[in-house]
Amino acid sequence: MLQGNNTEQSDPGNRSVGGFSVIETAKRVLEMFCPGTVSCADIIALAARDAVEIAGGPRVQIPTGRRDGMVSIASNVRPNIVDTSFTMDEMLKLFSSKGLSLLDLVVLSGAHTIGTAHCNTFRGRFQQDRNGSLRLIDQTIDTNYADQLIKQCPINAQPSVAVNIDPETSMLFDNQYYRNLLDRKVLFQSDSVLMNNDDTRKLVEDFANDQELFFDNWGVSFVKLTSIGVKTDEEGEIRRSCAATNIV
Repeated sequence: MLQGNNTEQSDPGNRSVGGFSVIETAKRVLEMFCPGTVSCADIIALAARDAVEIAGGPRVQIPTGRRDGMVSIASNVRPNIVDTSFTMDEMLKLFSSKGLSLLDLVVLSGAHTIGTAHCNTFRGRFQQDRNGSLRLIDQTIDTNYADQLIKQCPINAQPSVAVNIDPETSMLFDNQYYRNLLDRKVLFQSDSVLMNNDDTRKLVEDFANDQELFFDNWGVSFVKLTSIGVKTDEEGEIRRSCAATNIV
């Protein structure tokens, strides 16, 4: 949330992230009624939780009391996020470093049941031919789905063009993502690789067949995710504004 030169917001991987104004609005209202009490970190975690529930997902109780960090550096972004071209080993290494398991990886990937993504996030699964058109080079994608993506994201598409991550129920938090995986209709390479591992494929099949099972596991994994690296007690601060530290 911190703005400025060389902050995390300035990393190319974060430039398309939206919703900052929503968090700031919530912060301004909270500061009116209970100043210096609710951190921006708590607002983000609670907003993510509520967005899932509003979209049809499970209700999850999460602990609060987080404090806001004082430092934001662009170089910290890449080592801490999954790139859409990651292999299974790369994802497992990153998740393991955060105390998250293989089960957490499969469950949290289910967040791709909602949202949109820009064309460049999956462009590596296609190649430009001599005629200037795109052709599929990743054979793990359903060819009909690939044709749809090429129509939605032609080679000359504007950078702002985005497509639904879930082509079936993009506004609904459900288990459709896992059914899409079985049908080879997922957007990112980092999604498709879940089908290349016996353990993750079995979990995908289980969640595709049982939405309640996915929702139950989502609650557990989401709480773990929102508890990583939390600052409490005398660490950090509770910002008056999410865009800047109290000491500027």
